[in-house]
Amino acid sequence: MNEIVGDLWHEHAAGAVVAITTNGMVTKSGKSIMPRGCARQAADHYPELTQLLGSLLINHGNHVFDLGRKLVSFPVEEDPYRNPEMRLIEQSCRELVELTDYKGWQKVVVPRPGCGGGGLSWSDVRPVLERYFDERFHVISME
Repeated sequence: MNEIVGDLWHEHAAGAVVAITTNGMVTKSGKSIMPRGCARQAADHYPELTQLLGSLLINHGNHVFDLGRKLVSFPVEEDPYRNPEMRLIEQSCRELVELTDYKGWQKVVVPRPGCGGGGLSWSDVRPVLERYFDERFHVISME
């Protein structure tokens, strides 16, 4: 795992697959709730993501999904009103590695999961990611 400083969307524009931290909550209309952080930024860039992710959540549960456009979901919490869960972050790490292996991706950029609006400490989250992520994974913090 590599730690980098920069802009998530600059990495995306440069061709990296980007993980966006998400939750498992869906509205009555079937849209995922993407209220803050990189999830909100992704929804602002690609408004169709809320419906796509909502459908995947309804049909398959709260998991890592290839959302197209070199974007993947990375669940950190069950809903945006609860704190991120280390159990879910670890599950997402395992699933992201499996998906990366399957797709043959060479560079995946992940924001520090649960550490922005979620309030987790990077010193607590880092060891979990280090257990799973190899050199293909770049954990980014903002400039």
